[in-house]
Amino acid sequence: MDNNTEHKNTAFLGSGWAFPVSFSVDNHQLSLSANETNINESINVILNTRKGERTLEAEFGSGIHQFMFRKIDNTLKGEIIETIKYALLRYEPRIVVQDVTVAATDVLNGKIEVLITYMYSKTNTRHNYVFPFYLKEGTNLDRKK
Repeated sequence: MDNNTEHKNTAFLGSGWAFPVSFSVDNHQLSLSANETNINESINVILNTRKGERTLEAEFGSGIHQFMFRKIDNTLKGEIIETIKYALLRYEPRIVVQDVTVAATDVLNGKIEVLITYMYSKTNTRHNYVFPFYLKEGTNLDRKK
């Protein structure tokens, strides 16, 4: 498959500014992302954005920050799963979420990992995305000894 055919087959995945926003050192152009990378960056932006954080789109985001400092139990996991499914359904039309699972990977530090299994809505290609979420503020910082 040549490059033009591949681009036509994946063009629906989209492209846009890379996140975090950055510029190329070589030519000082805005860095862009495309295809799978663009979708994963979009998921990350949706999940990390607090509701009300965007001035003209107050409802944009996932709202998972409301779960900070809560006890990690099955109720919390269920609430996180439903919140993420709804946010991705509403704000990322290029994918269909197949499954969301939550695993407590570092209970002491309040870290959970969310595994999102999704398919591209136009091709039914299956992909996964792992999102680390910290229930305690500041636990995502590296501790240098």
